[in-house]
Amino acid sequence: MNKKNTNTNSFLSTVKANLKKEKKETEILLRCIPATAVSLFVVSVICMNLLANKTLIQTDYIALDGGILISWLSFMCMDIITKYFGPKASNKIALLAASINLLTCLIFYIVSIIPSDADDYTALNSILGGTWFILLGSTIAFLASAVINNFLNWTIGKGFSKNPDGKLAFAARTYISTFIGQFIDNLIFSVIVFVGFAPVFWDGFHWTVLQCVTCALTGAAAELIMEIAFSPFGYKIVNKWKKNNVGLEYLEFVKGE
Repeated sequence: MNKKNTNTNSFLSTVKANLKKEKKETEILLRCIPATAVSLFVVSVICMNLLANKTLIQTDYIALDGGILISWLSFMCMDIITKYFGPKASNKIALLAASINLLTCLIFYIVSIIPSDADDYTALNSILGGTWFILLGSTIAFLASAVINNFLNWTIGKGFSKNPDGKLAFAARTYISTFIGQFIDNLIFSVIVFVGFAPVFWDGFHWTVLQCVTCALTGAAAELIMEIAFSPFGYKIVNKWKKNNVGLEYLEFVKGE
């Protein structure tokens, strides 16, 4: 019995120590990571969630929502953070962005249900109130794709051991991880929202599974084009961070673990 209690106390102590270490690591990360990168990341996630409410194109084979216009920025930010700070740091910032997005949606919803006689805010309330299953689908899809994107980005980068900081290495890790990550993001979101919930809550409106797959592919291709167009800026940002020793405290903390 005493041995069992000792093992339990030891386990709890280990968990407590790990949580304390993770808390300290996260605090250091948030102090070290440039605010512009985090701000753009968070804003892009919030905008992506709002724009996903509108279907831009829908044919028998292709369907695209408004989120495609901004989601590339989220992935570019993750690729930059992963390259410089590592996948664990990028995952933490992705979780932070998702949490802020949920808080924003909650505030929007509260505003939408507060009555006002100043004017007719029906249209605005509809936008601010959002749709709960779109929020659910986008959150699940984003977090799942973020983890996969960051892991792939880091793993691919490890393959360029001779010149890990070169343009070819940066291009390969960002292009491949972005395409796969975006495909997974688009597919999970469209299946959850337009196959699972839309037929029930939107009077039969839905996408077919084929439309979801083609949406995921065409969306990933379109977002990859955006990534290719803007990745030179991302490469320059990473090199500038390295030149200026950005986040040195966090990098030394992680290295010393």
